[in-house]
Amino acid sequence: MSISDKTRKILWGKSGNRCALCRHELVIEATDVDDDSIVGDECHVVSRKGQGPRYDPNYPTDCLDEPENLILLCRVHHKMIDDQCETYTVDILSKLKTNHEEWVSTSLSDEPKVPPIRIKRIKENIPLFLVRLISGRDIMNVAGGALQFSFDHDEPRSAEEADLLGQFLQEVQDCAEFWNDTEAGERVKATFGLSERIKGLENAGFWVFGVSEIRRIEGGIGSPSPWPIAILKVVRSNSEEINTLTSES
Repeated sequence: MSISDKTRKILWGKSGNRCALCRHELVIEATDVDDDSIVGDECHVVSRKGQGPRYDPNYPTDCLDEPENLILLCRVHHKMIDDQCETYTVDILSKLKTNHEEWVSTSLSDEPKVPPIRIKRIKENIPLFLVRLISGRDIMNVAGGALQFSFDHDEPRSAEEADLLGQFLQEVQDCAEFWNDTEAGERVKATFGLSERIKGLENAGFWVFGVSEIRRIEGGIGSPSPWPIAILKVVRSNSEEINTLTSES
């Protein structure tokens, strides 16, 4: 299955021939000696490929090539969101798509133009240091309900370490994204599972540090609202960097 001509027309029409991030026009006019040039891509929010960015095996396959799962981007920002898929999650891209299409609709009407959407750091909310997290409950106190994730880790030295780090961070993100809609019993199971993951990391010589930061999302058609970020860093327990992570100075 592929993107139909009808779907393409809907996407390009609602997007106003502009990238949803930078809003540059995506069709360059012809010259005296060359045809028009198309510099835009129809990009999947949830990838249709198993190893693709933001792939979700539970997403309905018959919806993968529908307008709601597509965002129109210039080729620079298409590559950026796929290379930085931990930053540009399904939730963020969906919000960017909605805000952009509403901006196009509003711009073509007599209503005032909608300011571009941005996520702004608040000076007094910027963390001075990270805290060591030793249980699943600690992890969810930082990550539960977060709208964006900032994950970092020391370079793995083996395939086993890569799997260990990757599985831990993926499980944190999976639990956090559905935390607010998770029943109490499932929360207990989730935090226990994360505690076991932390024990596995500690046995392999890694410690977990983290903190939550409340930023603010502005622009679009809505009022400014809180934008919680979960910051996690996994480092080796003998790393000298720990002193800088946990020190206010």
